Amino acid sequence: MLRDFEGEAPSAPVAAAPVPTPPPAPSAPEVSAPVAPPPAAPEPRRNGVPRHESREAAPVATEGFSAQSLGSAEFRADHGIKYAYVAGAMYRGVASKEMVVAMGKAGMLGYFGSGGVPLRDTEAAILHIQRELSRGQAYGINLLSSPQNPQLEEDTVDLFLRHGVRHIEAASYMAVTSALVRYRLVGLERDARGNVVPKNRIVAKVSRPEIAEAFLRPAPERLVRRLVEQRRITPEQAEWSQRVPLADDLCVEADSGGHTDQGVAYALTPAIIRLRDRMMAQYGYAKRVRVGAAGGIGTPEAAAAAFMLGADFILTGSINQCTVEAGTSNEVKELLQGLNVQDFDYAPAGDLFELGARVQVVKKGLFFSARANKLYDLYRFHDSLEQIDAKTREHLQTAYFRKSFDAVYEDVKAYYPPSEIEKAEALPKYKMALIFKWYFGYSTRLALGGSKDSRIDYQVHSGPALGAFNQWVKGTPMERWENRRVAEIGELLMQQTAQVITDRMRAFGALPRGNVHAAA
Repeated sequence: MLRDFEGEAPSAPVAAAPVPTPPPAPSAPEVSAPVAPPPAAPEPRRNGVPRHESREAAPVATEGFSAQSLGSAEFRADHGIKYAYVAGAMYRGVASKEMVVAMGKAGMLGYFGSGGVPLRDTEAAILHIQRELSRGQAYGINLLSSPQNPQLEEDTVDLFLRHGVRHIEAASYMAVTSALVRYRLVGLERDARGNVVPKNRIVAKVSRPEIAEAFLRPAPERLVRRLVEQRRITPEQAEWSQRVPLADDLCVEADSGGHTDQGVAYALTPAIIRLRDRMMAQYGYAKRVRVGAAGGIGTPEAAAAAFMLGADFILTGSINQCTVEAGTSNEVKELLQGLNVQDFDYAPAGDLFELGARVQVVKKGLFFSARANKLYDLYRFHDSLEQIDAKTREHLQTAYFRKSFDAVYEDVKAYYPPSEIEKAEALPKYKMALIFKWYFGYSTRLALGGSKDSRIDYQVHSGPALGAFNQWVKGTPMERWENRRVAEIGELLMQQTAQVITDRMRAFGALPRGNVHAAA
């Protein structure tokens, strides 16, 4: 198991975050007659590329692991960060500009949640982040797939290129798009040795092997040819495009808060890592594609499990929504800090309502998940609003929407482009879908604004990782959200994860016993 970790000597201890540390996790039961394992043989190379980064480290084997030694050294170097730890994007700026700045100043990476945020506000956030961070401090912006509005995706990429955004988190992609390829290829250069170097880095969130495979391949040639014809990339960049994968890093997203395919980390992560190894062998890339882990990570034990599965980095989401920097209402944070692992449910995703996509949301004390599921069932079994019985129609308007269908439809017409409204007028089932989808935007606005009158309709994307985190910090100052800061959580989680791994290794006989603790 030692070969699954970076071969770095422990760094000098880093000052701990100024919050009381929860008690270390208990060690596993001791085993008798521990025997140190023999030194690991060097990993074989495929097409000149190491299958795994070097992981031999005598100092770690005697002193324990450090927070800075966990994960991939190359990932940390490429992103300019101290820890292999990322705060992922959350919709509508819940992963706020303040969150991204705090992470960057602490030597970690955070992604601004640009999904659902008007472009002018995303631009303002980029300018704020760039102004607050020093040169070399890391930051990134989310690029959310927009299959129903591809022009929005193109405009977002234009914004990124105009302001020199070099790190993006690509999320919710079901297919590779022209905008995504353009962002990647415009940043291709050649170094002094003739190697193709991508300046624009992509971390792709994936939860299915076929999507991971698309990001592990070079950019599709048909999209590359079209971009050349449109003179949006150079012929040289088109040629170089076949020498690099579309993404630098994959983040395997298991069952998480928000959009989820309900994947199981223990099955999904090894499958994606083996897929990565096969694709590396097939294409012989000069640089290894790293694989990280997200979903369900809210405690040191969960983070340790991710690293033991082979993750090069970890990404957290739900636990960051209940922090000072999170861009949601104080009312939502009060709700989140009291949740346990069982207080979550699945509901339809508003942006992909007709496709039956799911999100994981807070259930305790709220009606949103039950009402959203009811709306989806009505959509499935009826072809128009008129087919729904009168009693149910009345209940939807008075209890769910708190306004008439006609009033909701006026809001819909003001929001959607004319082509969508023409389609709705021609197709009653599609009109019903647009009216039902209004509730999802409405419930999100209620939560972000902290409405006290309609609290039961809050839509809050989150998952059991937050419940586990709440139990971990119970009885400490971090029990209250006002004492939770995103960077302090990241440092504390990484430090305690290093301790958990060190304790487990000692219990398994892979490290000498003693009073030596893992370095911060």
